[in-house]
Amino acid sequence: MMGADPPLARPALRALADRMGICSEYVDQSGAERRVTADRTRVALLGAMGVDASSESAARAALRALDVREDEQLVPCVHVALENETHGKRVRVRLPPGWRSHPLEWSIELHEEGGAVHEGAGVLRRDRAREIWLPLPLPPEPGYHTVRLRLCGPPGDVERRAEQMRIVTPRHCPTPTERLDGRRVFGITADLYALRGARDWGVGDMTDLRHLLEWSADVGAAFVGLNPLHALRNCGSAVSPYSPVSRLFRNVLYLDVEAIPEFADCAEARALVAHEDTRAALSRLHQSDRVQYDQVMALKRPVLEALHRAFARTHRGTRDARGMAYARYLAAQGEPLTAFATFLALEAHFGKLPAPPTSWREWPAAFRDPHSAAVAAFRASHHEAVDFHCWLQFELDRQLAAAADAGRAAGMAIGLYQDLAIGTAGDGSDAWAFPELFAKGVSIGAPPDALAAQGQNWALPPLDPHRLRESGYRYWTLLLRSALDHAGAIRIDHILGLFRQFWIPDGRPGFEGAYVRFPTRDLLGILALESTRHGALVVGEDLGTVPREVPPTLKRWGILASRVLYFERYRRGGFRPVASYEPLSLTTANTHDLPPLAGFWTGHDILLRRSAGSIPSDTAARVARSAREGERRALLRRLAADGALPAAREPATPAELRGAVHDFLCRTPAALVGFSLADLTGETEPVNIPGVGQDRYPSWTRRLHLPVEALRTDPDVATALRCGQRGTGGSGGGGSEVHGGGDRGGEQRL
Repeated sequence: MMGADPPLARPALRALADRMGICSEYVDQSGAERRVTADRTRVALLGAMGVDASSESAARAALRALDVREDEQLVPCVHVALENETHGKRVRVRLPPGWRSHPLEWSIELHEEGGAVHEGAGVLRRDRAREIWLPLPLPPEPGYHTVRLRLCGPPGDVERRAEQMRIVTPRHCPTPTERLDGRRVFGITADLYALRGARDWGVGDMTDLRHLLEWSADVGAAFVGLNPLHALRNCGSAVSPYSPVSRLFRNVLYLDVEAIPEFADCAEARALVAHEDTRAALSRLHQSDRVQYDQVMALKRPVLEALHRAFARTHRGTRDARGMAYARYLAAQGEPLTAFATFLALEAHFGKLPAPPTSWREWPAAFRDPHSAAVAAFRASHHEAVDFHCWLQFELDRQLAAAADAGRAAGMAIGLYQDLAIGTAGDGSDAWAFPELFAKGVSIGAPPDALAAQGQNWALPPLDPHRLRESGYRYWTLLLRSALDHAGAIRIDHILGLFRQFWIPDGRPGFEGAYVRFPTRDLLGILALESTRHGALVVGEDLGTVPREVPPTLKRWGILASRVLYFERYRRGGFRPVASYEPLSLTTANTHDLPPLAGFWTGHDILLRRSAGSIPSDTAARVARSAREGERRALLRRLAADGALPAAREPATPAELRGAVHDFLCRTPAALVGFSLADLTGETEPVNIPGVGQDRYPSWTRRLHLPVEALRTDPDVATALRCGQRGTGGSGGGGSEVHGGGDRGGEQRL
């Protein structure tokens, strides 16, 4: 047990911290040690929420302020209710102190999401209870509704009115049983930036994605899973898909410039592309083993600007099909898109100064407020710059929709599954556009564990759960809608963040952080509502330090767990049998934070981590190599024991070994099985080494060595894939079906 504070040293502080959701302790990943939250951490985390607890008197004052606020609030500002839940049919009202022994007249209006209004009224004779429950005019259907309450109290007192957002949700997300009629399927997971195409510009784009979807459908895959497509700066070290500028909008890096409709008739754009210098640069980027983000964007940007000018001349504001589609997109995206585009235009504007600011917090004060008159004036005077960024998002959405449609047309049962990152960069657009939602002076991270003795600081500002709730969860709803657009499934990165998040005060080591509770039921309810409306499965990345209550909660909500071969081990190192895998899961061999199978098998990742410094010494590297040899032997034994290999010895070729692993994954009872495209092509380098800066390892830049067009004919890809499929054919409804589980000795059949 750890903790430096004497017990009851600051009772008001500790009561306040508990009330605001700061956990007093947690059990570490080993399960053997309880880590107690220090009082100075409590003070820092409360300060990040805007609550002064620097002294006991300040903490007591904050507690009193919370009491007063609760007494003055007739109804909670938002209520998330399950469909047909008893409390979902009523409104909880907290009566003012002087009203509890007098007759009350009340009326309620229910404004449904679709526009219908229903009214109810009555008289409450006498009730000394502090809280009462009043019936809604009718039980609302799943959706976003508004409840308006009017109370007439004791003689001489004023009439009271209140409004509540009422969010009614399904009881769970769509399940594989519902979505796939009980079939178990496999799919391909890939990093879009890593794809090669016959005519790519040094990075995978939406046309390459369409080709990947069509090939995946042809080999029987039910889905293609992608890295987060969130907007990035695409320069320097700002290239991690898990530290985006915005999670609401997408990365223009992925646009296929030559697939934009205006390209065919835009002489300016075509001349730029045809220029000798451009063709030479494109050839270098195309052949590079790494994505050169800065250089790719340096080539794409002027061409995109020319195409935007052509679009504005020809289509913007017209009633032709493309002009009308753009107008509809702008109307649907509304203020969040305008704010995002304005932010990017402002960032470019201030970036031209002799000493450009490194963050919007260093802009002139008037421009740090997205709603200021100065920002409005800038937007008006720089209309074309703002519209350029809006148009880029419109075209990205169109190209992504076309790729997703191609996958569905080819027969994929699920199609795209997209990834929603846990957070957004503090110097990014979302933090600027929604400043009231983000806690200040803290970062999200992870507590100390075997891989990071000091803990991990991800340098992402957390959402304040109280402010998020007070806003009616609008930002959370927008995030889900963006991630679910054109997708048949969604992966929630670090889904434990919907239960609790590890906050680390700025300037403190990771072990001085603490967990903060989040409104899990509300967030999962809205997730169920949005995923149901999109008909999409939900996968939760639930790896790491997992509280005991998380797995059963996810299962109740129909959310698939993540199971990773590398982690499915006994304490003594042996790999778990197929029968032990969770049926309601997405099961894979590895993740973006782990080496691909070929790199794992050869120990290449150990060499890379030693070179990057995450393995601190040659002695530690030798220990790691010795341990890896034991893991190799253990994996061969497991593959043989469960029928994926004829004997516990290494196959003749590396591709056959990768195929045996895929065969093993398909023998598990997992509803979804994911084959990494990097494993099919035999890559050895990981796309990321966690905790290592870009100066020591170029994470998020490794490209596949095979172009997507070659996947159909490469013999190693066929071997790795065919061993997993164990046959050919079709399931008729799109996507392969995996028959049988490890406990029944079954195999996958297409």
